[in-house]
Amino acid sequence: MRVAEERKYKFSWDLLGDLEIGRPNLGNVTRVEVYRLMQFTLRDVIESTYGSEIADRIFYEAGKMAGTAVYDHLLKGTEEFGEFVKKLQLVLRDLKIGVLRIESVSSGAEKVVLTVEEDLDCSGLPEMDYEICVYDEGFISGILENFTGKPYSVKEIDCWCTGDRTCRFSAEKLFQETPEEGVERIS
Repeated sequence: MRVAEERKYKFSWDLLGDLEIGRPNLGNVTRVEVYRLMQFTLRDVIESTYGSEIADRIFYEAGKMAGTAVYDHLLKGTEEFGEFVKKLQLVLRDLKIGVLRIESVSSGAEKVVLTVEEDLDCSGLPEMDYEICVYDEGFISGILENFTGKPYSVKEIDCWCTGDRTCRFSAEKLFQETPEEGVERIS
């Protein structure tokens, strides 16, 4: 459901604020519990109001928006894939999001399998019967799409919460259907 009226909290990088001025004593660091407290209470409210499927869609899209913002402000300008990965690894480590490793990448980066260890969203949580890193899926999608200029579908295939001790994601470039020509490969 899209809201046509003007939004009060339209995201912009400026909403992150000037932490040197705003938090001169506490700085830009907080505990993981505080991040998870906000994430999981927000998710619970969305899920109890709209259902799991819509909550997943909202978290994926929010992650994608965040991935786009991180790319635009911290990664933009990198053109070679290997250099991009090194820079992304540093950004994720510096922001304390996780430790990124690329397990495999196909020619043209059409399919990428990557892991995130010490994942901000789930490392250390109890085991469950399902993966929970939907926000991360969107985040990775946003970053890859902005780097390549092509949309990606990202799915978590292993998660700390399913008994694995790393989060593993499969990212694939999407196909685009055009009415005149049938199915066309986006490269």
